[in-house]
Amino acid sequence: MNAMSVASDAGIIAVTRKWLERAVIGLNLCPFAKSVHVKELVRFVVSPAQTTDELLDALESELKFLVDVAPDEVDMTLLMTPSALTDFDDFIDFLDLVEVVLRSHGLVGILQVASFHPDYVFADADADDIANHTNRAPYPTLHLIREASLARATAAFPDASGIYLRNIETMRALGLEGWQALGVGPAAKPKA
Repeated sequence: MNAMSVASDAGIIAVTRKWLERAVIGLNLCPFAKSVHVKELVRFVVSPAQTTDELLDALESELKFLVDVAPDEVDMTLLMTPSALTDFDDFIDFLDLVEVVLRSHGLVGILQVASFHPDYVFADADADDIANHTNRAPYPTLHLIREASLARATAAFPDASGIYLRNIETMRALGLEGWQALGVGPAAKPKA
């Protein structure tokens, strides 16, 4: 049994909340996250899923929940899956199914899903590149986002298209020791 499977839901949420507050908001990796977090509009859900099918069911349930609830009650969901998709390649493969689910439920343009994983590696990056940490979270996580909320946030943010590059610069300036000092999850593997 791996360490991720023995943590309680409350513990998983606490660790994820710490990552959100210290890394995502604290490093300003997502300039839109602070306002929804402060207003308590982020829903934290731990899926007990052990299989891809179970996780698809949990994803569909959360997508439906987000569509049905008012944005001023819940604006986005972080769906953590500590026991499924712990292998990064499996996680990436699952994202293709996520797109199928969005299309099959007519949610393209209404909701989108961003992805975070403890072993996240961008397609064009080395595994030990500190920039990968912009998408590394303590647990495999699907971030369900309302397109309308994202559109409003990006319209209000100057140069939203430059966030990705600014985040890479932030991570490189922070470095491995700085990331580890945040205490928010997986440490980068040191370069050989």
